Amino acid sequence: MNLFTETNLSPDILKAIGELGYESPTEIQKQTIPFILSDIRDLIALAQTGTGKTAAFSLPILDMIDETSRKIQLLVLCPTRELCLQIAKDIKNYSKYMKDIKTTAVYGGSSIMDQMRSLKDKPQIIVGTPGRVIDLINRKALDFSAIHWLVLDEADEMLSMGFKDELETILSETPETKQTFLFSATMSKEVERISKNYLTKPHRISVGSINEVKKNIKHEYYVAGYRQKKEALKRLIDSNPNQYSIIFCRTRMETQEVADFLMQNGYAADALHGDLSQAQRDTVMKKFRLKNIDILVATDVAARGLDVNSLTHVIHYSLPDDPEVFVHRSGRTGRAGKDGISISLIKPEESRKLKQIKSVTKIEINEAKIPTGEDIIKAQVGGVFESLFEIHEDFFEFDDSLIPDLSAFTKEELAHKLLQFQLKDLALYYKDRHDLAEQKMSSRDDDRGGSRRDRERGGRDRDRGERSERGERRERGGKPRRKNEDMVRFFFNLGKKDQLKKLDVLDIINKATSNGKTKKRAEIGDIEILEKFSFFEIEKSFKGDLLSNISTMKFRGKEMRAEEAN
Repeated sequence: MNLFTETNLSPDILKAIGELGYESPTEIQKQTIPFILSDIRDLIALAQTGTGKTAAFSLPILDMIDETSRKIQLLVLCPTRELCLQIAKDIKNYSKYMKDIKTTAVYGGSSIMDQMRSLKDKPQIIVGTPGRVIDLINRKALDFSAIHWLVLDEADEMLSMGFKDELETILSETPETKQTFLFSATMSKEVERISKNYLTKPHRISVGSINEVKKNIKHEYYVAGYRQKKEALKRLIDSNPNQYSIIFCRTRMETQEVADFLMQNGYAADALHGDLSQAQRDTVMKKFRLKNIDILVATDVAARGLDVNSLTHVIHYSLPDDPEVFVHRSGRTGRAGKDGISISLIKPEESRKLKQIKSVTKIEINEAKIPTGEDIIKAQVGGVFESLFEIHEDFFEFDDSLIPDLSAFTKEELAHKLLQFQLKDLALYYKDRHDLAEQKMSSRDDDRGGSRRDRERGGRDRDRGERSERGERRERGGKPRRKNEDMVRFFFNLGKKDQLKKLDVLDIINKATSNGKTKKRAEIGDIEILEKFSFFEIEKSFKGDLLSNISTMKFRGKEMRAEEAN
């Protein structure tokens, strides 16, 4: 089966997937579709995410489903809201010309009453997360007594997220006569136990393995101390222009901190993590898919179900504990036959963890030096020409007579002037910046504590410093901060009670420090918004502009006042 047209799928399905650009099935689809169409046994299918599993199980089921029945015939369980919505969307696209087929997604983080109302349309297909499915069963809103097919998608992930009890409860609510399909990237002990207890003599299909590394992904790592890490990330982004990337972090807090840092520094970035509402998550993912933002900072769980084929880079801001997760993350780039780059940013003490990842996955991950300012400008020049020579449509028309006489310049001189204009801000930023690679050894001492004498002396100094800064915090309500000689910290008279947000502070600072003489923007440091007032840091050279301008401005009709924090 080299083409979908060689299957026994109905004309309506073939027409729908043809419009989606489906021509040749993937390996998992080649093996799964004929099996489901012709066999009544249960199935265990091992394949990585991104291999086309949704089409593998949904296309043959759609071919066999009874369109005249108004009972639930197919239940698909998956670990996250994002994956739930993606699967439901795919199935709706595949059944576009099957007018009587209805598919409903049920998941947490959204109104359960709205979902209960949608169930009154009597859909034949339910796609859901385990927790919400249990809630709807308890409310007597779901009846699985007549289902023919049950799909457990990413079963290993559902179990690792703690859904074991929910899965067993749901499985107990389904008839023994159903056909069960278990899809997983790995065959963990818990997955094996679920399969033994709830599947009957299943057929097995295995396509590659989680440790199968894509050959078209280049892996590299950079070492940076804790204090250097965000600056190193900035340099890695600047040295890889025109990227479309996901940055993976370990925790929700770290994810938000990194995203805030990037946004404060002018990057088109945003965060995706579990503390966001469903509406916020949908907005972020829509912006990323439309490329309104080109950098997404995410946790592993939040990124589940985000299917994007054109990622150029994956950046591991924090290494995962599980080597399989590292491969899964990296595999999000290098899709659709394109090359990809996987970058790991590690602290010196994480070298052992990286060594374990390399040993288990057999991936060659080469160390590289954090780019210097000179390296970055060279890369940016290449990026400008790469963007320039892409095929662009004309967005507006103008009279060629508006172009001044350029005959006095050679093409090299003209390119030089354009590049100086385009990259001036970046060049000024890196002009006096130290090479981070030169600071690596001192940074290791900082992170690991240096010598015993230094640690003891540093401990005493920190004790004195913390006592002093705690006093300042009690006086002003601010957090203790390390001194940064290039930045100045301000007290600001507005806070959360004034509905002030970080983006508002960024806008206020940019307007107050714009003097019209230069296009350079002030570098902005930490922003801390408290209940009644706030603190922020800006580049010291912009102190005078900010103080002279901010008092003339208003926020939501309120006067603003800033003063240097002691």
